[in-house]
Amino acid sequence: MGRVQDKVALVTGGASGVGLETVRLLLAEGAFVAISDINAEAGERLAAECGERAIFVRHDVSSESDWTAAIRAVQQRFGPLDILVNNAGILLPGNIETGTLAQFRQLMQVNADSCFLGCQQGVAAMKGRGGSIVNMASVSSWLPVEGYAGYSATKAAVAALTRSAALYCRKNGLAIRVNSLHPDGIYTPMMQASAPGVPAGHMLFDPTKNPRGRAVLPERIAQVLLFLASDDSQAISGAEIRADSAILGMGL
Repeated sequence: MGRVQDKVALVTGGASGVGLETVRLLLAEGAFVAISDINAEAGERLAAECGERAIFVRHDVSSESDWTAAIRAVQQRFGPLDILVNNAGILLPGNIETGTLAQFRQLMQVNADSCFLGCQQGVAAMKGRGGSIVNMASVSSWLPVEGYAGYSATKAAVAALTRSAALYCRKNGLAIRVNSLHPDGIYTPMMQASAPGVPAGHMLFDPTKNPRGRAVLPERIAQVLLFLASDDSQAISGAEIRADSAILGMGL
Protein backbone atom coordinates (compact mmCIF):
# COMPACT_ATOMS: atom_id res chain seq x y z
CA MET A 1 0.00 0.00 0.00
CA GLY A 2 1.29 3.44 -0.92
CA ARG A 3 1.24 6.46 1.37
CA VAL A 4 -1.63 8.02 -0.63
CA GLN A 5 -3.19 4.78 -1.85
CA ASP A 6 -6.33 5.40 -3.93
CA LYS A 7 -6.55 9.05 -2.90
CA VAL A 8 -7.55 11.56 -5.60
CA ALA A 9 -5.15 14.45 -6.17
CA LEU A 10 -5.04 17.58 -8.28
CA VAL A 11 -1.63 19.18 -8.90
CA THR A 12 -1.54 22.60 -10.54
CA GLY A 13 1.47 23.43 -12.67
CA GLY A 14 1.84 19.67 -12.91
CA ALA A 15 3.50 19.43 -16.32
CA SER A 16 6.99 20.59 -15.30
CA GLY A 17 9.37 21.21 -12.42
CA VAL A 18 8.15 20.44 -8.91
CA GLY A 19 4.65 19.76 -10.20
CA LEU A 20 5.87 17.04 -12.54
CA GLU A 21 7.94 15.35 -9.83
CA THR A 22 4.99 15.58 -7.43
CA VAL A 23 2.67 13.97 -9.98
CA ARG A 24 5.10 11.08 -10.46
CA LEU A 25 5.61 10.59 -6.74
CA LEU A 26 1.90 10.67 -5.90
CA LEU A 27 1.25 8.10 -8.62
CA ALA A 28 4.08 5.90 -7.34
CA GLU A 29 2.48 6.05 -3.88
CA GLY A 30 -0.90 4.89 -5.17
CA ALA A 31 -2.89 8.05 -5.93
CA PHE A 32 -5.09 8.98 -8.86
CA VAL A 33 -3.72 12.28 -10.17
CA ALA A 34 -5.08 15.12 -12.28
CA ILE A 35 -2.32 17.11 -13.96
CA SER A 36 -3.35 20.77 -14.23
CA ASP A 37 -1.40 23.12 -16.48
CA ILE A 38 -1.77 25.71 -19.24
CA ASN A 39 0.82 23.83 -21.31
CA ALA A 40 -1.49 21.35 -22.98
CA GLU A 41 1.20 19.64 -25.04
CA ALA A 42 3.43 18.88 -22.06
CA GLY A 43 0.47 17.99 -19.84
CA GLU A 44 -1.09 15.57 -22.29
CA ARG A 45 2.29 13.95 -22.96
CA LEU A 46 2.88 13.44 -19.23
CA ALA A 47 -0.62 12.03 -18.69
CA ALA A 48 -0.07 9.55 -21.52
CA GLU A 49 3.23 8.46 -19.95
CA CYS A 50 1.60 8.04 -16.53
CA GLY A 51 -1.22 5.75 -17.67
CA GLU A 52 -4.84 5.35 -16.67
CA ARG A 53 -4.44 6.63 -13.12
CA ALA A 54 -3.65 10.12 -14.48
CA ILE A 55 -5.51 12.69 -16.55
CA PHE A 56 -4.57 16.08 -17.92
CA VAL A 57 -6.78 19.13 -17.38
CA ARG A 58 -5.96 22.36 -19.18
CA HIS A 59 -6.32 24.92 -16.44
CA ASP A 60 -5.67 28.65 -16.11
CA VAL A 61 -5.29 28.85 -12.33
CA SER A 62 -6.26 32.54 -12.27
CA SER A 63 -9.68 31.72 -13.78
CA GLU A 64 -12.59 30.89 -11.46
CA SER A 65 -14.47 29.06 -14.23
CA ASP A 66 -11.37 26.99 -15.04
CA TRP A 67 -11.13 25.95 -11.40
CA THR A 68 -14.76 24.84 -11.40
CA ALA A 69 -14.22 22.87 -14.60
CA ALA A 70 -10.97 21.28 -13.37
CA ILE A 71 -12.44 20.02 -10.10
CA ARG A 72 -15.53 18.77 -11.91
CA ALA A 73 -13.33 16.85 -14.36
CA VAL A 74 -11.41 15.24 -11.49
CA GLN A 75 -14.58 14.22 -9.69
CA GLN A 76 -16.16 12.78 -12.82
CA ARG A 77 -13.09 10.69 -13.65
CA PHE A 78 -11.81 9.59 -10.25
CA GLY A 79 -14.33 10.60 -7.57
CA PRO A 80 -14.12 13.00 -4.61
CA LEU A 81 -11.00 15.14 -4.25
CA ASP A 82 -8.64 14.28 -1.35
CA ILE A 83 -5.48 16.25 -2.15
CA LEU A 84 -4.89 19.64 -3.76
CA VAL A 85 -1.38 20.91 -4.45
CA ASN A 86 -1.45 24.59 -5.42
CA ASN A 87 1.93 24.59 -7.15
CA ALA A 88 1.47 26.72 -10.29
CA GLY A 89 3.34 30.01 -10.28
CA ILE A 90 5.49 32.45 -12.21
CA LEU A 91 8.64 34.42 -11.42
CA LEU A 92 9.16 37.95 -12.75
CA PRO A 93 12.15 40.08 -11.68
CA GLY A 94 11.78 43.67 -10.55
CA ASN A 95 12.63 45.75 -7.50
CA ILE A 96 10.38 48.48 -6.10
CA GLU A 97 11.71 50.92 -8.71
CA THR A 98 11.94 48.73 -11.80
CA GLY A 99 8.88 46.52 -11.32
CA THR A 100 5.74 47.60 -13.14
CA LEU A 101 2.15 47.57 -11.94
CA ALA A 102 1.25 45.27 -14.84
CA GLN A 103 3.88 42.76 -13.70
CA PHE A 104 2.69 43.01 -10.09
CA ARG A 105 -0.89 42.32 -11.12
CA GLN A 106 0.17 39.38 -13.29
CA LEU A 107 2.15 37.89 -10.40
CA MET A 108 -0.78 38.34 -8.04
CA GLN A 109 -3.20 36.69 -10.45
CA VAL A 110 -1.08 33.62 -11.09
CA ASN A 111 0.57 33.16 -7.69
CA ALA A 112 -1.95 34.48 -5.16
CA ASP A 113 -5.39 34.57 -6.82
CA SER A 114 -4.82 30.95 -7.82
CA CYS A 115 -4.33 29.90 -4.20
CA PHE A 116 -7.43 31.82 -3.09
CA LEU A 117 -9.52 30.11 -5.77
CA GLY A 118 -7.90 26.74 -5.13
CA CYS A 119 -8.46 26.89 -1.38
CA GLN A 120 -12.03 28.13 -1.80
CA GLN A 121 -13.02 25.45 -4.26
CA GLY A 122 -10.84 22.80 -2.63
CA VAL A 123 -12.56 23.31 0.72
CA ALA A 124 -15.96 23.09 -0.96
CA ALA A 125 -14.96 19.85 -2.69
CA MET A 126 -13.47 18.26 0.45
CA LYS A 127 -16.11 19.31 3.00
CA GLY A 128 -17.82 15.96 3.21
CA ARG A 129 -14.80 13.74 3.81
CA GLY A 130 -11.77 15.89 4.58
CA GLY A 131 -8.47 16.22 2.78
CA SER A 132 -5.21 18.10 2.44
CA ILE A 133 -4.42 21.35 0.64
CA VAL A 134 -0.78 22.35 0.16
CA ASN A 135 0.10 25.81 -1.13
CA MET A 136 3.52 26.43 -2.66
CA ALA A 137 5.04 29.55 -1.13
CA SER A 138 8.70 30.56 -0.78
CA VAL A 139 11.28 31.80 1.69
CA SER A 140 10.60 35.17 0.07
CA SER A 141 7.30 35.15 2.01
CA TRP A 142 9.34 36.44 4.96
CA LEU A 143 12.94 36.88 3.74
CA PRO A 144 13.44 40.16 1.81
CA VAL A 145 14.47 39.62 -1.82
CA GLU A 146 14.89 43.13 -3.17
CA GLY A 147 15.13 42.11 -6.82
CA TYR A 148 11.76 40.31 -6.75
CA ALA A 149 9.46 42.65 -4.86
CA GLY A 150 6.23 41.59 -6.56
CA TYR A 151 7.00 37.89 -6.39
CA SER A 152 7.81 38.18 -2.68
CA ALA A 153 4.52 39.98 -2.04
CA THR A 154 2.54 37.23 -3.74
CA LYS A 155 4.21 34.51 -1.69
CA ALA A 156 3.54 36.42 1.54
CA ALA A 157 -0.10 36.54 0.49
CA VAL A 158 -0.07 32.77 -0.05
CA ALA A 159 1.26 32.23 3.48
CA ALA A 160 -1.35 34.49 5.06
CA LEU A 161 -4.16 32.91 3.06
CA THR A 162 -2.99 29.45 4.16
CA ARG A 163 -3.17 30.34 7.84
CA SER A 164 -6.62 31.87 7.44
CA ALA A 165 -8.02 28.90 5.51
CA ALA A 166 -6.58 26.41 8.00
CA LEU A 167 -8.13 28.28 10.93
CA TYR A 168 -11.48 28.45 9.14
CA CYS A 169 -11.46 24.69 8.63
CA ARG A 170 -10.62 24.03 12.28
CA LYS A 171 -13.25 26.41 13.68
CA ASN A 172 -15.91 24.94 11.41
CA GLY A 173 -15.12 21.33 12.24
CA LEU A 174 -13.83 20.45 8.77
CA ALA A 175 -11.27 17.65 8.51
CA ILE A 176 -9.30 19.64 5.95
CA ARG A 177 -5.67 20.54 6.54
CA VAL A 178 -4.13 23.56 4.81
CA ASN A 179 -0.37 24.12 4.88
CA SER A 180 2.21 26.14 2.95
CA LEU A 181 5.65 24.99 1.81
CA HIS A 182 8.55 27.47 1.70
CA PRO A 183 11.64 26.39 -0.31
CA ASP A 184 14.63 28.69 -0.72
CA GLY A 185 15.32 27.82 -4.35
CA ILE A 186 14.38 24.92 -6.61
CA TYR A 187 16.24 23.93 -9.77
CA THR A 188 13.20 24.13 -12.02
CA PRO A 189 12.88 25.45 -15.59
CA MET A 190 11.64 28.72 -14.07
CA MET A 191 14.85 29.16 -12.06
CA GLN A 192 17.07 27.94 -14.89
CA ALA A 193 15.61 30.60 -17.18
CA SER A 194 16.74 33.27 -14.70
CA ALA A 195 20.37 32.08 -14.86
CA PRO A 196 21.01 30.11 -18.07
CA GLY A 197 23.72 27.47 -17.87
CA VAL A 198 24.33 27.71 -14.11
CA PRO A 199 24.24 24.26 -12.45
CA ALA A 200 22.12 23.57 -9.36
CA GLY A 201 25.17 23.26 -7.10
CA HIS A 202 26.22 26.85 -7.83
CA MET A 203 22.88 28.62 -8.32
CA LEU A 204 22.60 30.11 -4.81
CA PHE A 205 26.18 29.60 -3.63
CA ASP A 206 28.29 32.36 -2.13
CA PRO A 207 31.55 31.34 -0.38
CA THR A 208 31.20 34.05 2.27
CA LYS A 209 27.52 34.75 2.76
CA ASN A 210 25.93 31.43 1.81
CA PRO A 211 28.49 28.59 1.83
CA ARG A 212 25.80 25.89 1.89
CA GLY A 213 23.79 27.58 -0.83
CA ARG A 214 22.36 25.35 -3.52
CA ALA A 215 19.24 25.06 -5.60
CA VAL A 216 17.45 21.97 -4.33
CA LEU A 217 16.28 19.46 -6.93
CA PRO A 218 12.52 19.30 -7.60
CA GLU A 219 12.21 15.68 -6.48
CA ARG A 220 13.36 16.64 -2.97
CA ILE A 221 10.57 19.20 -2.66
CA ALA A 222 8.09 16.66 -4.06
CA GLN A 223 8.94 14.38 -1.14
CA VAL A 224 7.96 17.10 1.33
CA LEU A 225 4.75 17.73 -0.60
CA LEU A 226 3.97 14.01 -0.41
CA PHE A 227 4.33 14.11 3.37
CA LEU A 228 1.97 17.08 3.66
CA ALA A 229 -0.53 15.45 1.28
CA SER A 230 -0.53 12.12 3.09
CA ASP A 231 -2.09 11.03 6.36
CA ASP A 232 1.41 11.07 7.89
CA SER A 233 0.91 14.81 8.50
CA GLN A 234 -2.52 14.62 10.12
CA ALA A 235 -1.34 16.66 13.11
CA ILE A 236 -0.20 19.56 10.92
CA SER A 237 -2.42 22.40 9.65
CA GLY A 238 -1.85 26.11 9.23
CA ALA A 239 1.91 25.53 9.24
CA GLU A 240 4.67 27.16 7.22
CA ILE A 241 6.97 24.25 6.36
CA ARG A 242 10.43 25.56 5.52
CA ALA A 243 12.53 23.56 3.07
CA ASP A 244 15.29 26.15 3.15
CA SER A 245 18.47 24.58 4.60
CA ALA A 246 18.37 26.91 7.65
CA ILE A 247 18.53 30.08 5.58
CA LEU A 248 16.38 32.00 8.11
CA GLY A 249 19.40 32.73 10.30
CA MET A 250 21.71 33.69 7.44
CA GLY A 251 20.50 37.27 7.14
CA LEU A 252 20.81 37.23 3.36
